[in-house]
Amino acid sequence: MLIVLLIFASVFLFEGDIPAAEVDAKYSNAESQFLVMGNGARVHYRDQGKQDGVPLVLVHGAMASLHTWEPWVESLGSRYRIITLDLPAHGLTGAVPSGEYGADAFTQTIDAVVDKAGLNTFVLGGNSMGGGATWRYALENPQRVSAMVLVDSVPPTSWQGNGEDSDTRRSGPVGFSLLRQGWFRAIAGALDPAPLIKQGLRAAYNDSPVVTDDLIDRYYELIMREGTRAAILGRTASYGETEAESSDLSLLTQPTLVIWGAQDSVIPVSAVEIFEATLPNVRTVIFDDLGHIPMEEDPQRTAAAVASFIDSL
Repeated sequence: MLIVLLIFASVFLFEGDIPAAEVDAKYSNAESQFLVMGNGARVHYRDQGKQDGVPLVLVHGAMASLHTWEPWVESLGSRYRIITLDLPAHGLTGAVPSGEYGADAFTQTIDAVVDKAGLNTFVLGGNSMGGGATWRYALENPQRVSAMVLVDSVPPTSWQGNGEDSDTRRSGPVGFSLLRQGWFRAIAGALDPAPLIKQGLRAAYNDSPVVTDDLIDRYYELIMREGTRAAILGRTASYGETEAESSDLSLLTQPTLVIWGAQDSVIPVSAVEIFEATLPNVRTVIFDDLGHIPMEEDPQRTAAAVASFIDSL
């Protein structure tokens, strides 16, 4: 059966990668900067906003890129210095020579960018997978992270399954479930992911009108950037896992803002209660009408919550 599927995919559904130079030209701009890490990874990042303002470092979620934060840059850039980055296997960073795309690689990438920016302390925030990268980095570097912003964040692995609504989960992005299946990963490198990307975005963004053809194209073309699709498949054997059972978020005493869309079809809003019970210094804002990507679905309201939080520090 697997051989039949592979033949079918390669003959009828095959879609080749898009040259990296073509994608880079379209999705970089005058604010784009690149640094080369010691392991050879070329990391795309942007350092925008008020350069003498409070630094806010933002980390995107799975399959996304730093572009997901541009609405916040527009809303908050006059008040804060905002640094965004593309993690390995994502955006214009894409594949890295080491082939390492796990938690440690994300921590090292964040570290390289904040070092390049000359930051000693900063507010660190992230959405979904980027939220996991945020609390993980803070656990390893508590002296550098002055506060956290967790936006529909993945929780530690030990929390998974607590309070999940199976009906909500079934309505989420199909691609995330498929990427957990070995048989699918075996053929996914030959498939055109366009239908899965479109369904996944509409589910994750709660059918928001911000899911335009341009946004769909952005996700599609960045995923199809030369080498990135293979990198994604290389890191998704344990897709959806976040961190070892020993992660103790009660050690994170920094002020933390938890933002959540109540209509999240990826990570249920019930996870908020566990963050509230575990983090010692937490403030929560739930938006009843938003989904998994609230900072793009409603930039003004979500950015206002962030500004209120940072100004209170």
